[in-house]
Amino acid sequence: MNRPLKKVMTFAAAAGLLLIVVADTLTRASALEVRPIQITIVYDDYPFQAGLKTGHGFSCLVRGIEKTILFDTGDENGEILLQNLHALKVNPKDFDLVVISHEHYDHVGGLAAFLRENNKVTVFLPASCNPDIVKSVADAGAKCILVKDSLEICKNVFLTGQVLFEQALILNTDKGLAVITGCAHPGIVNMLYRAKEILPNNIDLVLGGFHLRDKPEDTVKKIIGNFRELGVLRVGATHCTGDRAIQQFKVAYGENYVLLGVGKVLQIL
Repeated sequence: MNRPLKKVMTFAAAAGLLLIVVADTLTRASALEVRPIQITIVYDDYPFQAGLKTGHGFSCLVRGIEKTILFDTGDENGEILLQNLHALKVNPKDFDLVVISHEHYDHVGGLAAFLRENNKVTVFLPASCNPDIVKSVADAGAKCILVKDSLEICKNVFLTGQVLFEQALILNTDKGLAVITGCAHPGIVNMLYRAKEILPNNIDLVLGGFHLRDKPEDTVKKIIGNFRELGVLRVGATHCTGDRAIQQFKVAYGENYVLLGVGKVLQIL
């Protein structure tokens, strides 16, 4: 019997009615703890849900954890990001944290528009980010943290820290690690090795841009082999990965391939 429950039961001897209220609170709290982690693609090159707009870039939101996170913000047409959030009935003011994988326009471009809607967030930028971007975040009134090394940004959520000039997001779930990348310019396999160095757990899911559009088939085949060696169970490739490479991952992973696009919702139970 754990200590908090023991205190409730001791108090209940004198006030049985209150026990019902407290027990109900504990039950609802427990239910919240086991709610699924939800990842929703809100900006991407590919469509998934009708009525949402596409663009060259990437952004997803993560809910069901301690903080609500926006990972990347798409390209400089920030109105597409905001329109997609609105269509998905997501209020920009509900976000707590923003993570920018790297400073390229197709990942940081929508940040200014987002901060006009919500400047109460903390924004995590790679330490090598252009000072003008850092200044724009501060000028918008948001808190800015420059990330060089790996960092836990809320419970069970980590940043890889800079791998060259880019960082990835790691969710430490009951299923294993979920690694989210923007473009993986330093190499998607290198990003996964970094994730495993930080948290030596199995990798349940890797999703995002893999930057393989111009890579020959043999190179992609080798990368898929590296994924297998690393024990990656599920894959969702999009954005800058390229149609041909995406098809190779689809064939290799079969039912464990996760089709992505704007509006796709993934749940990790």
